[in-house]
Amino acid sequence: MSFASIDFLIFFLAVLLGTALIQRVAGGRANQAFLLAASYFFYGYWDWRFCFLLLFVTAAAYVTARFSGKRLFFAAGVVIPLVVLGFFKYFNFFLSSFEALVGGDIRTLKIILPVGISFYTFQALSYVIDVKRGKISPERDFIKLALYISFFPQLVAGPIVKAKDFLPQLHEERKTTLKGIEYGVQLMVFGLFKKIVLADHLSVFVDDVFYAPAAYHWTTLILGAVSYSMQIYFDFSGYSDIAIGCAKCLGYDFMPNFNMPYISRNVTEFWRRWHISLSTWLREYLYIPLGGNRKGKTRQYINLFITMLLGGFWHGASWTFVFWGALNGLALCVDKLRRRDGESILGKASGVVLTYCFITFTWIFFRADSFETAWAVIRGIFTAQTGIVQNFMWTYVSVCLLVTASACAVARAHKRGLASTNGYYPVVSLNKVGGLTLFFTVCGLVIALAFTGESPFVYFQF
Repeated sequence: MSFASIDFLIFFLAVLLGTALIQRVAGGRANQAFLLAASYFFYGYWDWRFCFLLLFVTAAAYVTARFSGKRLFFAAGVVIPLVVLGFFKYFNFFLSSFEALVGGDIRTLKIILPVGISFYTFQALSYVIDVKRGKISPERDFIKLALYISFFPQLVAGPIVKAKDFLPQLHEERKTTLKGIEYGVQLMVFGLFKKIVLADHLSVFVDDVFYAPAAYHWTTLILGAVSYSMQIYFDFSGYSDIAIGCAKCLGYDFMPNFNMPYISRNVTEFWRRWHISLSTWLREYLYIPLGGNRKGKTRQYINLFITMLLGGFWHGASWTFVFWGALNGLALCVDKLRRRDGESILGKASGVVLTYCFITFTWIFFRADSFETAWAVIRGIFTAQTGIVQNFMWTYVSVCLLVTASACAVARAHKRGLASTNGYYPVVSLNKVGGLTLFFTVCGLVIALAFTGESPFVYFQF
């Protein structure tokens, strides 16, 4: 059940109405049980068999965290979700890689990748680890823990919500409010605009370019790479906005997952602004346990590289993802060597341009289905390849909108005396004519310009 579907709209309205009624009649725990049932229905809509795997991961986290003081239970709490993730996501990858290495013929299993498995296994891990570290107490109410791991707004593509941030909310009296619905619905509408008006239209051109890169002119290949940088941003940030908006309507708060990443002046800043929930998760549960920056510069660079390498591997069972992670890891190490004291305005601007160019270059490996495809795109660009010239209007529209929104957000932050920008989130007052006009204009654009083809969210595959 995709967020960008009529089925989800009906489902969400039913859940919102049911939540409001149950809160009035029965109270918080009954409402949590209702949301848990709704979340499992939402997940089972893809394939009901996946619900048993989700329940198994949840039960394992519940039991092992209760006894995490014992090494065996804590080890089991960490190993079980990793084994589940490794088997379903990487088993055939390792077998096929071994087959290519030895030149044999190994029969692989037809393993279906459960949607969202990378996200809910990470949430189960964060819960067990946070309990072990003493940051939260073991959750005795199974319904609360199960709802934390399976809450449908973030279940299949994030944001990755940490236990220490969400479980305390389940112990509070959280209710749906008109203010929360007003805020949440606006985020959902703007997220839909990003997804089905911008990202989905861009995907048509991107798919064509990456399907046969040898057929296109080098300028079209550059436009294809830029288009993908826009597509993946609008697609994933749009999903995150919808997820955050859904949770807000139901009375819960998620952390922002994107903060204007393409205005970053360096790669370090980019990873503080892009997929923030994953970046902070990797930092807290991988980079710091490896030693972080506490054991000297050399060890810091090694830790950064390993973290990004594994971060790339988390995205998919392909060597192109590993290479993408390695490129970003090397860039982070190089970035740590630079001094930024007293940067001029020109230096900051050039930093934004260079960072965007580098990130767009790495996206080529992220999008390509193989190294052959990636090299074909890169070779075509740097050899000034001739071929089909195509100017795709949606790319120019998307870039203009992003640049305009970025300029407005920076100006707004400067006007308010803020040290840094805090995303777009153009939440307006619906009690004013200007706010209503903007909101219904975007609603009209979503309806009129929506892409009607089949285009699932990019991060569903992870």
